[in-house]
Amino acid sequence: MQPTPFADQLAESIGYALGMIHGAINVKNSFDPATSKRSFSVGMTDIGEIYFLPRLMEKIQKVAPSVSISTVRNTAVNLKDSMEAGHIDLAIGLLPQLKAGFFQRRLFMQQYVCMFKKGHRLDKRKILPSDFFSADHVAIVSTGTGHGEVDEILDSYSPQRKVKLTVPHFVAVGHILQSTDLVATVPERLAEKMAKPFDLKYVAHPIKLPQIAINLFWHAKYHKDPANQWLRGLIFDMHADG
Repeated sequence: MQPTPFADQLAESIGYALGMIHGAINVKNSFDPATSKRSFSVGMTDIGEIYFLPRLMEKIQKVAPSVSISTVRNTAVNLKDSMEAGHIDLAIGLLPQLKAGFFQRRLFMQQYVCMFKKGHRLDKRKILPSDFFSADHVAIVSTGTGHGEVDEILDSYSPQRKVKLTVPHFVAVGHILQSTDLVATVPERLAEKMAKPFDLKYVAHPIKLPQIAINLFWHAKYHKDPANQWLRGLIFDMHADG
């Protein structure tokens, strides 16, 4: 059985209302980051870990030295149920499945670039689509993330990319590009983090690709929870555009 559109609409409104009631009943009076020993769990991708965690942990060590953070892959758990149950405090990314009963706040829009090692034959100010498709590529098949849509667009072109290597995550991309003549399509903020440590270059992508909204999500049950408010405020202040 499938709910009707009207039932879906009711579920979203009712879920939001129940979450607000639960939050109001269970709200705690205060949260002191300087003395708290709270452990937070945050859902994010490997890109999120590379981009968000270094600065976040540096800040937490200064203002909340006894607070700890653990991360979980957004695709490795039932994110909706885990967040409703309080097992995961926040989630970051493109997560259309988090609708009824959730709040979200925009951090930034993500665009894609073409990345390779310095001295690569594509190492110039602007590359053409023909340059891009003539190169050898590493493809990152990141299931359940916005990057999948980008791969579909690139693979719709003819001739297709010459994919020499396929990996399921972004963690090793810096090492791979550093040691080969492969080219990768990666989010610009990831490229910013990898360029200097791995001696890489990146340029505007020659193919028109959609931007992806990176949002911060939390369940309505914990909207007024001081600890949750503190962490999401910290992340927003450090990483949001504007």
